[in-house]
Amino acid sequence: MMDTEYDFSQGKRGAIEATPEGKTRITIRLDDDILTWFREQVHLAGGGNYQTLINNALREYVQQRREPLEEILRRVVREELSQIQIQVNK
Repeated sequence: MMDTEYDFSQGKRGAIEATPEGKTRITIRLDDDILTWFREQVHLAGGGNYQTLINNALREYVQQRREPLEEILRRVVREELSQIQIQVNK
């Protein structure tokens, strides 16, 4: 049975759980298909946190963007040469 009146005089506004140090709580709008994909990946992996997966994907993207142009060119040339070698050996 519920009380007809509640005392919120000691209540505090905000999130129930404190945000861990080094993290910031934000609101973000993602396309439905993107969010669905991340949630499915967590489900297929047998559990986890889709927010962590999104954070990891963003971190990987940022780290790739920091890769110097020279390194990107070398990597791309190596990959292309590898593909050419595979095609020649067929």
